[in-house]
Amino acid sequence: MSFFLNSEDGYYSLAAGGVAAMVLIIVSLVLLTAFLRRRESTENSGRRKGFSARQLTFSAAAVALGFAFSYVRLIPMPWGGSVTLCSMLFVTLIGFWYGPRVGLAAGFAYGFLQFMQDGGSYILSPLQACLDYILAFAALGLSGFFCKKPGGLIKGYVFAIAVRGLFHTIGGYLYWMDYMPETFPSSLAAIYPIAYNYSFIAAEGIVTVLILMLPPVKKAMARVENMALQS
Repeated sequence: MSFFLNSEDGYYSLAAGGVAAMVLIIVSLVLLTAFLRRRESTENSGRRKGFSARQLTFSAAAVALGFAFSYVRLIPMPWGGSVTLCSMLFVTLIGFWYGPRVGLAAGFAYGFLQFMQDGGSYILSPLQACLDYILAFAALGLSGFFCKKPGGLIKGYVFAIAVRGLFHTIGGYLYWMDYMPETFPSSLAAIYPIAYNYSFIAAEGIVTVLILMLPPVKKAMARVENMALQS
């Protein structure tokens, strides 16, 4: 079992074999999905299409940028999470450009990348891993429900990161209450998971929204959107 998992102080993290297995599973799922979508598109020509090459290209680029920027941790938190350099924005852009179906798929893939980051640290149970990694980051794709709506980028971004925080908070109540610092007021213990998780998400969200409101950034984002949506 040590080939796949490392165990220390009650925590589990992915060993080299575990990371390799996760990569193999993800690649297999991507290839299987691509094959099934191509087959479905061929059988139902003219009725339903899979993701376009442009969608795949821009989505892959956005996920890669988001993952790279997630390493730029401006304020790291002691029990997971951090204020990064706008890393959540890149994933929410996919949903804003292409809608919830593409956005959720990209967010789901991004969640797996976050799970493998640093060896998949802080794994207490399968449900905890899903809440803190897979579902939380997949929620960033919910920005797609604001696709093509006025002010949809900022509205979708705020909604998506709020839902991400909700999944982290649920995980906090189920698994992390025992790690509440002694300095946190005991009378406010019931809101500790909310305060902890939304502190870094809200901080990054505020910085990102302020950046998005800058006129030069607005123009740049409009150009990128036009490129992403060209037929």
